[in-house]
Amino acid sequence: MDTVTRDSGTRSTYPRSAGLRVLRVPGSRRPFSLLWHRRSAVVAVVLLLLLAAVTTLSACAGQTWVTPGEVYGILRGGQGPDRLVVGELRVPRIVLGALVGAALGLAGALVQSVTRNPLASPDVIGVGHGAAAATVLALATGMTASPNALPLVSVAGGLAAAALVWAVAWRGGMRASRFVLTGVGVGVALSAVVQLYLTDSELEQAELVKLWLTGSLNGRGWDQAGPLALVLVLSLPALVWAARALRPLGLGADTATALGFRVRRAQLGLTVLGVILAASATGAAGPIGFVALTAPQLARRLTRTPHLPLTGSALTGALTLTAADLTARTALTPLEIPAGALTALVGAPYLLWLLANKTLR
Repeated sequence: MDTVTRDSGTRSTYPRSAGLRVLRVPGSRRPFSLLWHRRSAVVAVVLLLLLAAVTTLSACAGQTWVTPGEVYGILRGGQGPDRLVVGELRVPRIVLGALVGAALGLAGALVQSVTRNPLASPDVIGVGHGAAAATVLALATGMTASPNALPLVSVAGGLAAAALVWAVAWRGGMRASRFVLTGVGVGVALSAVVQLYLTDSELEQAELVKLWLTGSLNGRGWDQAGPLALVLVLSLPALVWAARALRPLGLGADTATALGFRVRRAQLGLTVLGVILAASATGAAGPIGFVALTAPQLARRLTRTPHLPLTGSALTGALTLTAADLTARTALTPLEIPAGALTALVGAPYLLWLLANKTLR
């Protein structure tokens, strides 16, 4: 058995068969130790290596092939005939794809942990539809005509849609089925708003909205990656708290409440954090579906943890989206498929499998 000594002086034991290990910090005046899951650490290292391989291949592949050595030289500031293609087009796009995938993976893990339902991802509960509706309303009313302002508008719309879903679904507590069904209903209504705008708008504005609605990384780069990276960095303290809060929540609301854990406050905080991450990712790249739905469940199956792992979900989401964008960009060269369309094509069968699964809660 492993023993963890907390700052309060309490001691807890965990069986080695659970895969948990304790990392102790020697030489500290106050006893400190960190509980970690060995298989999760191994999976995280493997996912990092796979992500590095996919990003390297994505930087090399395209209509023109660039060797890894040339890519490395360009990243170090070297000159070359492919500097514009690699340094200005491919690398910013790859970085944005990894950041968006990580944010969506984290958002999906947080929302699914709160509802204890694998269907309750941000794109299912209306965050993407809210962002799209806010974008088209801003264009229709003339509030903004600048494409650079659309990410901020979409983030606000995603947050507003999630707040509406929470207000309608919350009736003295969180019920996963009510939360999901409310999100689906709100999403359908907001989607109708978008369709009405597209059928009665000028061609130029309609094309701008359609380009954003595809959920593509094409034409995006540092301008979108910078703000999203800032959101992820600022969210790190909250994510550390979330990782600790997920363990008692995984025991169930009744058990966590009996242990003195403030369940409702934690549920609200985790949901708000997940929605902020999802809305920020949607504002950066458009509504890319099914990454937030599939990444946490895949990470859980890889790590075999009792709760959804945040680090594994982030890395799985980043790997999924960068691989999808690489495939979408190179499969039918010179034709480019939107990454959002490819993730939806792969994620739809997974959603059908979840709906048919008898163990679905």
